[in-house]
Amino acid sequence: MGKNDGKNTNARVIRGPEDVKALLARHGFRFSKSMGQNFLIDPAVPERIADSCGADGNTGVLEVGPGIGALTARLAERAAKVVSVELDGRLMPLLDETLSDYDNIEIVRGDILAADIPAIVNEKFGGLRPVACANLPYNITTPAITALIETGVFTDITVMIQREVARRLCAGAGTPDYGAFTLYVNYFTEPELLFDVFPESFMPQPKVVSSVVRMKKRERPPVDADEKRFFRVVRAAFAQRRKTLVNSLSSALGIAKDRVTSAVETCGLDPLVRGEALDMDAFARLAGALEEDLK
Repeated sequence: MGKNDGKNTNARVIRGPEDVKALLARHGFRFSKSMGQNFLIDPAVPERIADSCGADGNTGVLEVGPGIGALTARLAERAAKVVSVELDGRLMPLLDETLSDYDNIEIVRGDILAADIPAIVNEKFGGLRPVACANLPYNITTPAITALIETGVFTDITVMIQREVARRLCAGAGTPDYGAFTLYVNYFTEPELLFDVFPESFMPQPKVVSSVVRMKKRERPPVDADEKRFFRVVRAAFAQRRKTLVNSLSSALGIAKDRVTSAVETCGLDPLVRGEALDMDAFARLAGALEEDLK
């Protein structure tokens, strides 16, 4: 897309809301509510995200939803290559303008939820350490994070998401935010809540506060458990949060209540406990205790 010779200081840099308004007006662009579009207008935010994501000269960055390229450019200044997956074709001429000074950026048209992410990484990032970084559209937050994690190819995944979801990722057992998705993310990664981003940093302004979370890939799971059985038990435990663990597991897994009660007690747990009280170790023990019933 042009030369990348360090910090971009020309007129294409997004310095604030007036720059964004002018850019959108030049291209006659209108926001799509269905795509959850909220563009960054505070230049300090993409700088901070790019500094936090682990990108360096040996890194290839997969970005989801570049928008008008505010974060994309900052990533390109740090990484060897940036590949951004964008669903909205109307943004292509805007990105051609804002990113024209960078020769290490490639925009790929497509839906990240339908994309073959490992194939993109293998094709575009040969020899580079792959990381993912994105200002995720709010309407695809959970499936996009799941898609990025389940590939297993990224050493780091850094995303800006709504604060309530960020708190779920980093929640501890026994808290209201703790759930099946918490355990999924923590099984495969080590999530860290980095900082909050407030509505005035976006155009249009969202109705919620956002947070940036970095998830570092684990070399191995933190518990010794059969993965498939472990997550069957986890999902069943949270299928009906108001029920006791015994009732929820019995109902969701189709296992006799007395058998579930026995397994719960074998693990040293109170039969009246709810799933949200169990940490990952307890779920691993319970999946082991129910091994014969889950075959």
